[in-house]
Amino acid sequence: LPRRLGSVIFSGFRALGLYSNHLAHVLRFHKKHREFYVLTAVGQCFHTYNVSNALPEDISSLAADRMLVYAAYGKLICAFAKNKEVVHTYTGHQADVHLLLPFGDHLISVDKDNVVIIWDVESEDTYLQISYDKASFEVSALMHPSTYLNKILFGSSQGSLQLWNIKSNKLLFTFPGWASAVTVLQQTPAVDVVGVGLASGQIIIHNIRFDETLMKFQQDWGPVTALSFRTDGHPIMASGSPIGHIGLWDLEEKKFVTQMRNAHTTAIAGLTFLQNEPLLITNGADNAIRVWIFDVAGGDGRLLRQRTGHSAPPTKIQHHDQSSLNILSAGQDGTLQSFSTVHERFNKSLGHGTLNKTRAKKKGVTNDTAKLPAITTFASGAIFIFPDGRWLITASMDCTIRTWDLPSGSLVDCFLVDAAAVSLSMSPTGNFLASSHVDGLGIYLWSNNTLCSLVSLRPLPADYEPTVIMLPGTCPKEEDVLDAESSEMAEYISPAQLDEHLITLSLLPDSRWKNLLHLDIIKKKNKPKEPPKLPKAAPFFIPTIPGLVPQFALPSTPSEDQVNTLDNVSVEFVIAVLIICFLLIDEEPVKLLRELGPSAIETELRSLSPDMGGDVRVMQSFLKMISSILQSKRDFDLAQAYLALFLKLHLRFIADQPELMEEAESVSAHLEETWMSMQTLLNQNICVLSYIKSALL
Repeated sequence: LPRRLGSVIFSGFRALGLYSNHLAHVLRFHKKHREFYVLTAVGQCFHTYNVSNALPEDISSLAADRMLVYAAYGKLICAFAKNKEVVHTYTGHQADVHLLLPFGDHLISVDKDNVVIIWDVESEDTYLQISYDKASFEVSALMHPSTYLNKILFGSSQGSLQLWNIKSNKLLFTFPGWASAVTVLQQTPAVDVVGVGLASGQIIIHNIRFDETLMKFQQDWGPVTALSFRTDGHPIMASGSPIGHIGLWDLEEKKFVTQMRNAHTTAIAGLTFLQNEPLLITNGADNAIRVWIFDVAGGDGRLLRQRTGHSAPPTKIQHHDQSSLNILSAGQDGTLQSFSTVHERFNKSLGHGTLNKTRAKKKGVTNDTAKLPAITTFASGAIFIFPDGRWLITASMDCTIRTWDLPSGSLVDCFLVDAAAVSLSMSPTGNFLASSHVDGLGIYLWSNNTLCSLVSLRPLPADYEPTVIMLPGTCPKEEDVLDAESSEMAEYISPAQLDEHLITLSLLPDSRWKNLLHLDIIKKKNKPKEPPKLPKAAPFFIPTIPGLVPQFALPSTPSEDQVNTLDNVSVEFVIAVLIICFLLIDEEPVKLLRELGPSAIETELRSLSPDMGGDVRVMQSFLKMISSILQSKRDFDLAQAYLALFLKLHLRFIADQPELMEEAESVSAHLEETWMSMQTLLNQNICVLSYIKSALL
């Protein structure tokens, strides 16, 4: 059997419950639609709400401009159009890329070796390359100051900043910094003024035109992970922290306004105020993206909407209704959530379990000491029985998912995944298999191919080696975009003969061999009762040759090739039969006979006799061919029909030739032996069927 590629039963469909990771989100404004789009990285995909196509590796950096979305993975950078299609690929970095910045018709990227490359977006060529010494200036942040033509501001882990003109490749100015690594660079609503976040927790509002610090703030929650400024008329700055708190600062009064504690359970990866709106978008590595609105007194923000999944890997998943539309999931974060397979707006979080609900409301879920522990599942793997009871689906810690056929007790499907599955659930309708995996925050759906296509399931051999299948992405897979070769299933092709001990028929239509003995009767019935009569006058449609005196067009004489067609076939058949005497190859004459009609077969067999141009050796070779077919037990029906016609045509001549009689007796012995074994099997089957029909069970 050909080696299977992956699973023949299940194919990846989509992933549920994945919304964000540790990378900051990107805000994009679509001028034509007049809408904001938020982009977040999720493993190998990025979400635009819309979802992108998957990349080969996890995304390490994300950026966007008005036309394209840029995603870096490893040493490569891809540009996406319409949020899905990869239109450009940029190769040239020798280390992993970790920073991206779109800049007009160019793209700026920074890798871990401290190499800055400026790309031409359309041509994918390198416009400029700058290499920094890691010991003196390790790039940790970059931005384009508003209204500064061809200028880029770089921040370093050493604390200093550099302003470059990338068109002329000149260093314009170096800012000494504040003795702490730069983590964030953000443009403020005011021209020439930049917000600088430091690893020490300091936030510096600095005028880069005059190299003057306007104000300083200090947050007590660790390094600054993100900065954003309101643009709707309120002089408010928001800062993110590694423990999930958000600080709000008044830039006019230069003071701390309020804090949004536990906005996320992990570090704030990104926060952005929408242009001219009181809305703040945040995301973090807790697999959540949230929108906050500032419409309450005191300047605090309230949660407007959110998309959240598990912040720790799920441990138990299960379909909980007969419609197969919802999946219950329990995670190591202690939450119980319901995920919809139709649309994410139907997702629900059922929260944490607690022993004292009143205390949990007062202290908050994070500080509640009476929280129930996480729901657990089997320690060794996962087992699930198919709804109809025919299949047993198992997952084990060797990263395999196996499907067993219970009636036969055999393994019929097996494939590998990147991470071991810890829980499985099959929908009641049998259309989707859901799985959760080690260190994975999402729930992955696999579609059942047997419901919509013909799948041949055969027991896998003991030495079968499964192949790895990528976990499905968050975008539902469309079969019509797959390559034909990848979407086609390797169908089982039955051999010409299943076993050498089994009698095999030719599968030719009955009309090709069943009437060979009755051709004379058929010809007699088809013979016209009266001879054809000549027409009294030539009809008008008889073709004529134009000229001064029109003449009838005589029928064309058959070409020499047409006349000799039958002769050529006869010669080929006779030669093929003669070859049997020397090489014992009987496939060629049988192939020729299979392609002929009944009348042509009769003509061929007549031509074997010496009276029709044949020879005794040829007739003897034909009998050897029939004997060989009977021994191989292939084309059993054809051998019987050809032998019957041969004996009908040449029986008297065979009786007068000792060589032919000896060969005919050998054929008779083989025929009797084959028929006796076949008759024995038929009698056994008839007896068993008769017993089953008459017995009182």
